[in-house]
Amino acid sequence: MGMRWFFILCGILVVCSGCLNAPEKCITLATTTSTRDTGLLDELIPRFRAKTGIEVRVVAVGTGQALEIGRRGDADVLLTHDPAAEQRFLHEHQGTSRNELMTNDFVLVGPPDDPANVRAAPSGADAFRRIGQAQAVFISRADESGTHHKEKATWLAAGLEPAGDWYIRCGQGMGAVLRMADEKRGYTLADRGTFIAQRAKLNLAILHSGDPEWINRYSVIAVNPQQHPHVKDVWAAEFITYLLSSEAQQIIAEFGRSQYGEPLFRASRWPLRNGH
Repeated sequence: MGMRWFFILCGILVVCSGCLNAPEKCITLATTTSTRDTGLLDELIPRFRAKTGIEVRVVAVGTGQALEIGRRGDADVLLTHDPAAEQRFLHEHQGTSRNELMTNDFVLVGPPDDPANVRAAPSGADAFRRIGQAQAVFISRADESGTHHKEKATWLAAGLEPAGDWYIRCGQGMGAVLRMADEKRGYTLADRGTFIAQRAKLNLAILHSGDPEWINRYSVIAVNPQQHPHVKDVWAAEFITYLLSSEAQQIIAEFGRSQYGEPLFRASRWPLRNGH
């Protein structure tokens, strides 16, 4: 077992122990790191708890790891951002429902002086091609997250298989990858929300965005109790219903506007989303 999985399993054990010891009702949410790193869950979960008395314990990992946690039955609900992997999860009968919750997009960030000249690239694939040809430092999530899968798809579209000292596999969450890119004056692919939430601490700039292939879709999935009878499906369903409610969707739609001057996500079911 790799050290990364060792620490993930330790985190799950702590979460599960917390649920067992808590006097209140409790579910476990396995989610992508961006929902934690942006602070969005800190806005949503306390309101849900106040309404229902249900505690939500969060395990924040890459999407691939979150789906594996769901496959083992170690979470009751998932919040992830890799549509193809999520569909496989459902086809395996590991999940009973999947609802799109919100979107943002992926952006290529890097040093403001842009040594690979990616600002001039007409597409994300061409931006990656320029980085590869220049052998400019690139920091990869390398953790099978939704962001990592999008990165790999973009390298494939660029016709390159990145390798060499310039291509650094971090194996950590988005916040840590952004900090490493800053320290090494490198490029990385990030979700816009996490970058906006952390950009004040970084000497990085958005150098390429707007690629239609870089839409970032987040969905909430209920883990199947027929596969995992111990799953708290009724409480998980309450949490999902809350996330899709008008109240939660408005919170998502406005989250970040007052602090950062722009929202970090577009709520999939909020009527005002087209105005953002």
